[in-house]
Amino acid sequence: MRKDKPKVLDEVWTEDRVRSFLEIRSFDQTDHSFHMLLKAYQSMRASDFEKFVGFFTNDGRDVNCTNGNDQTVLSIITQHNKSAEYAAILRAAGAS
Repeated sequence: MRKDKPKVLDEVWTEDRVRSFLEIRSFDQTDHSFHMLLKAYQSMRASDFEKFVGFFTNDGRDVNCTNGNDQTVLSIITQHNKSAEYAAILRAAGAS
């Protein structure tokens, strides 16, 4: 069987596309800011994520927002093996 979609590498992320993640909303009771920050982490390269975090904080959003289990995005991603660069970006933006 073949995959439905081929894997896309080195995709171009324009500033507008990065900003569009500020419009992401959760479909359940999860805090919208938490959901959009987590989705950005899951979708973007570190350089694009850094731009997004700048837009996110300039929009007045809190990098220490939590999900329903009182977990921050930082606390979740630090459990991932290759998240050090992303964690550093969040820490530089004030995440703890």
